[in-house]
Amino acid sequence: MTATATAPAAVYSPALRGLQATVADSFALVMEARTGVPAKIAFDVAALLKLSADELAALLHTTTKTLRAYREGKKRLGPAASEQILKLLALARQGEEVFGALPAFRRWLDKPAYGLDNQPPLALLETSGGIDLVADEVDRIAYGDFA
Repeated sequence: MTATATAPAAVYSPALRGLQATVADSFALVMEARTGVPAKIAFDVAALLKLSADELAALLHTTTKTLRAYREGKKRLGPAASEQILKLLALARQGEEVFGALPAFRRWLDKPAYGLDNQPPLALLETSGGIDLVADEVDRIAYGDFA
């Protein structure tokens, strides 16, 4: 599916646009995650996916207070949280492409998905493997394979 003329375009911050090539390459993504991404990037990805600060903190297994302190201190996240954020950015791009717009993809994330054992995809995003499962489901939807 492609975005229609009336669908609002997603607003990618300059920092997120700069990471597009990184998230498209699995090796580059892992190398970037090892160095850690700035906490601000996590908030940018959360804004892109319309996640609240509390939802973001829950996905990263931390507290909102800690994330905000990292952002204010211009600190980098650890490798595991950085990998999750980068994979979420890649998933957002994939979801936007398949669903035509990020708001439609975001709505899908909240609804039980047959191919994910009727789990809402958002609930699976708290692990790297869960993000992979959701990405695989989005691929199946893109190719019309709902079985």
